[in-house]
Amino acid sequence: MSEAPRHRPVRVVVIGGSMAGMLAAAAVRDHVDAVEIVEAHELPEGPEPRTGVPQAVHIHMLQTGGAEAIEDLLPGSIDRLLAAGAHRIPVTSNMVICSPEGWYRRWQRATHYLISASRDLLDFVVRQQVLEGPRVGVRTRTRAVGLLGDRRTVTGVRVRTADGTEDELRADLVIDASGRATRTPQWLAGLGITGLAQDHIDSGLVYASRIYRAPVPTDDWPMVGVQADPRLPRPGKAGGMLPIEGNRWHVSLMGAPGGHPTRDADAFEPFARTLRHPLLADLLAHAEPLTDVSVSHSTANRRYRYERLARRPEGLVVLGDSAAVFNPVYAQGISVAAQGALALRELLSGGLTTGLAHRAQRAIARPIDHAWALATGQDIHFATTKGKSPTLADRLLHRYVSRLSRTATGSFHAATALTDVLALQAAPASLVKPGVLLSALLGPLRPPLDGPQLTPAERDLLNSPNKPARDSDYA
Repeated sequence: MSEAPRHRPVRVVVIGGSMAGMLAAAAVRDHVDAVEIVEAHELPEGPEPRTGVPQAVHIHMLQTGGAEAIEDLLPGSIDRLLAAGAHRIPVTSNMVICSPEGWYRRWQRATHYLISASRDLLDFVVRQQVLEGPRVGVRTRTRAVGLLGDRRTVTGVRVRTADGTEDELRADLVIDASGRATRTPQWLAGLGITGLAQDHIDSGLVYASRIYRAPVPTDDWPMVGVQADPRLPRPGKAGGMLPIEGNRWHVSLMGAPGGHPTRDADAFEPFARTLRHPLLADLLAHAEPLTDVSVSHSTANRRYRYERLARRPEGLVVLGDSAAVFNPVYAQGISVAAQGALALRELLSGGLTTGLAHRAQRAIARPIDHAWALATGQDIHFATTKGKSPTLADRLLHRYVSRLSRTATGSFHAATALTDVLALQAAPASLVKPGVLLSALLGPLRPPLDGPQLTPAERDLLNSPNKPARDSDYA
């Protein structure tokens, strides 16, 4: 009687202990025998700053589509975040947003939600859940320096430790989640694979961020934002405030070339007063700054079109910022990475079959496509943008979306259509469905708001007796 064939262990190597790397490990761990994460730095034990994440000092939130993808990959994540102090913000009932077309209403019926927390807490909760599970290990202070294999099949990675020792890690699947500094394009070229297309669109936006102690408890505090208007004949400026754990406000201000914010702490609040409305500055006047001002120039949109490669090796998948990075003002990166990891898990349920890497890369590209259309569809209309100029079709589409946005200030149906897309739960093409087109044609059903729609508590804070002198009060 012949013996049954012995199972060959299936091993995955993930390059990068980033959020995308952890989500990739969560996606594959139930379908393989072992997952090893290769991380160039140490990983903190708690919700603390992680080396190699400069964007962590700026505001972060999970869109509904991203939060649900993380919850699917790691059940209980949202409850853990909320228990640790993160905020669940109903959309749009707890959002105070000044769009280029006017103030959005806080509709009483919430259709979506945001999860708001510091990036350190988001990272920690996900990392903790991934590493406490079986079959996942981490090799820290180890850097991936090349791919093993040839142009047909990637068979692992070559790594180098902090002391310079090199080793080879064999794998049935390699997932690059190393982020903005990815070396995969160069490694593929070294294997003889060329023709990788790249798109790069840069509005030149600069971020300046700071954390404040809120003057009031932040339970039920709204997201506050003043968006830039590309139609104005001056550098675009924007700002956003999110409640985070510890009764704190995380505030980011943004400015295009000619109107950049700086690291000067004394200039932070005056810059906020130069936005299209002074609401953020008026709120900050009541708060206590807890940190210095952190600045970032890394706001360009960039994607590699791995899904379009005519020839690509088996055994390699690229995920997260390694595949695409977005202007952070749109808060899409983590959510897109989570949706990509979820797509990878669904494909792996059928086993590590021939052609899996190519199918996975195409599946990962779909949420990237949606977010890319949103981000670049806005950024190309700023006069300072480099990489692409708007075509006639782009201008016509922008005019339509602007009309729909104006309609959304006074139409729940239009507002829901927009938030479906912004929450990464519907494709941008849904905005041209007949019902949405009709809403845009009819226009807003309610008159425009002449200022932010505030609760009594929010209004009382802004009008409190210890306020500094301002041009106007909040009625």
